[in-house]
Amino acid sequence: MLTDFVLQRLDAATEEGAEGVEPVYWRLYRVLQDAIFGGSLEAGTQLPPSRQLARELGISRNTVIRAYEQLSAEGYVRGGVGSGTFVADTNPDRLVGSPYNNKSRASPRENRAGMFLPRATFSQRGMALTDGAGAGTRQWGAFMPGVPDVRMFPLRIWSRLSNRALRRPSPELLSYAVGPGYAPLRTALASYLRTARGVRCTPEQLIVTFGIHTCLQLIAYMLCDAGERVWMEDPGYWGVRSVLRAAGVDVLPAPVDHEGLQFARHVRQTQTGQQPVPRLIVVSPSHQYPLGAVMSLARRRQLLEYARSARCWVVEDDYDSEFRYGSRPLPSLQGLDEAGRVLYMGTFSKVLFPGLRMGYLVVPEDLAEGFTLGLAEIYRGGQYLLQAVMADFIAEGHFVSHIRRMRLVYAERRQCLLDAIRSRFGDAFPIQDEAVGLHTALRLPTGCDDGAISAAALADGVITRPLSGYYINRRHRQPGLVLGYGHVDPKDIPAHFDTVARAIARHI
Repeated sequence: MLTDFVLQRLDAATEEGAEGVEPVYWRLYRVLQDAIFGGSLEAGTQLPPSRQLARELGISRNTVIRAYEQLSAEGYVRGGVGSGTFVADTNPDRLVGSPYNNKSRASPRENRAGMFLPRATFSQRGMALTDGAGAGTRQWGAFMPGVPDVRMFPLRIWSRLSNRALRRPSPELLSYAVGPGYAPLRTALASYLRTARGVRCTPEQLIVTFGIHTCLQLIAYMLCDAGERVWMEDPGYWGVRSVLRAAGVDVLPAPVDHEGLQFARHVRQTQTGQQPVPRLIVVSPSHQYPLGAVMSLARRRQLLEYARSARCWVVEDDYDSEFRYGSRPLPSLQGLDEAGRVLYMGTFSKVLFPGLRMGYLVVPEDLAEGFTLGLAEIYRGGQYLLQAVMADFIAEGHFVSHIRRMRLVYAERRQCLLDAIRSRFGDAFPIQDEAVGLHTALRLPTGCDDGAISAAALADGVITRPLSGYYINRRHRQPGLVLGYGHVDPKDIPAHFDTVARAIARHI
């Protein structure tokens, strides 16, 4: 009988919500809802009149009426006062052509991160993106690459500037963005980039974004059509590959040597018609990721001349070159560009802290207006209040002071890691290091499983990245480990590297 059914489940619902103050009508609603979903109350079943059910349950009639009204409002029942209350037919299996009629399910598959994902869930693009995902589940701890020491960020200064901006914010700082970014920030950034990085730009060429990924996605959307070709470094940052492929472009890997991107073979193939001219060439010339090479001046000039003659675009990823040890940071590739073919990407993630999620893009003058419109249409930007704080942080000299301080800190940590590697292995394994950035790459013998070594180190609490995972071309993959030292205390580096060394020894 319905009353016994409801009473039994009402008691269970009361026990379940004992710690809260859930109203009786809501518990009654949930019991009836579950019964309809579970099929205990079939479509067309008439519920007892509110007065009768209230009497049998020993509750007020208004409580039953409120439960019935909630069920009616959500479509579980139909009818009402005077006409009876009936369970509505909401079973999807009775819908003509409903996909729910198909009981078959595609088998799940496991991605690189070890997560099982049902193959039928995603588009082809989504499956490619999840299969090739390189993002890890941990972003802090030795030796996670590319992470600065956020503990040393001057939070007291940042807090003071934030409080000042919050005390009397203008409406514009709290609204949607209407342009390429907060004007004072773009002015401060343009001045810094001209002085520190040799970038030739005006504030009008600067676009503030949510980071390198946003910069690259905006470039791909604004300059590339689906199926067009992009050259990128191999090995290279997995995020570049993921963003470009998600944008529908064809990524062609180009190998890297001690002078940076090797593109001569690709150039010859475009000149002989064996492959199309690329729309973009994505490079990190000041500190190639992950191998660390610095692109030579000769190769920079060759790249710029090819871009000018072929009328393609060069995307310069300048992600952490502020941290160069023993010499001044190298000027940007964009600063050598006379033809206006280079788009320059930068980020605050490495010099300040990744959680800030703020980057910037310098585009040629004739692209600035279009990119600004594209940014607004795709991302509906904002964060002007945060950008105002950043503008003051730069203008008052805190930004440059923090970089100078951290350059000394990271130089010490880099040397500690190099000493730990050499004390354990001597010169047995080559070290890819150009005295710049927040990581170094340790080469391992051909044929060894750097993925297994990385997993073994992780099981003992130390994060590394297998070098082979950064390659697109499987035939050219070389084993190694990418080791980040930026956020690791110098006193802890030897012990952490001993953990890595033991993992290497077990697999070689």
